[in-house]
Amino acid sequence: MRLQSVIRGVSVNAVAVARGVFALASTSLALWILVFGQWVPQPLPAGLALRDILTYAGAVVILLASVGLCIARTAVASVLTLGAYQAVSAALAVPQALATPQSLDAWYPFVEAVTPLAGAGVLYVMVRRSMRGPSAAHAERTTLRAAQSLFGATCVFYGASHFAYAAYTATLVPAWLPAPLLVAYATGACHVAAGLALIIGIAPRLAAALEATMMSLFGLVVWIPSFFAQPHPSWARPAAQRWSELVVTFVLAAAAGVVTLSFGREPGAHASGAGLRHRPSGVAP
Repeated sequence: MRLQSVIRGVSVNAVAVARGVFALASTSLALWILVFGQWVPQPLPAGLALRDILTYAGAVVILLASVGLCIARTAVASVLTLGAYQAVSAALAVPQALATPQSLDAWYPFVEAVTPLAGAGVLYVMVRRSMRGPSAAHAERTTLRAAQSLFGATCVFYGASHFAYAAYTATLVPAWLPAPLLVAYATGACHVAAGLALIIGIAPRLAAALEATMMSLFGLVVWIPSFFAQPHPSWARPAAQRWSELVVTFVLAAAAGVVTLSFGREPGAHASGAGLRHRPSGVAP
């Protein structure tokens, strides 16, 4: 009985950490929208009526949901709200992706929305379990497995982009690292391996932790230094876009952290199953 209490305490702490990390990342997203006035990762259509009002309203909703995620009573509604924002963002990106489906670059905004959407799905189940205990309904277990696998699929996409645009990815590798092209291929392989491990269910916690580490390092060693480099690297875009890429990277890393924490050790929990990523039109881990 005491052991079960300890395990349950660890599980609850993991959920609290996951909620906090996701809330911080979502808050940064809301603040970026409020400062720069643009829906991310895919802007609202230019001809949309009340476009600016909807953009700022979305930012306020995200900010309120991020605060609500830190409160147990409102956590479920808040994570569903944050997931809805990412679902809308993914839908907005579909026309661009379908216009040139053969281009990985065209799919980036869609995948960058699907990644935190999967993280929100995982977090939703984690929060529900923390309230009701580890014995989850079949539908919850299915939702958790699907969200974890969906996250894994996005990791495979990020890895594939490393190979498709290897020369460009190599330009993002910090100068103090040797063999930039090799780093581009190696990190791409790590993304693919982590994604497949999550989909198949081979060492999924380790795979998710690897992905979270790679995505976090991308922000730390690529995007943050780009603000201070003089002259700016040739791939560094205007400050607003660099802030956007940094925030998106933070959101993706937070989603990876949530997925990592979802592979807990509480009874009945699911036990199955980031280097550098890039895109020519907007770099991300």
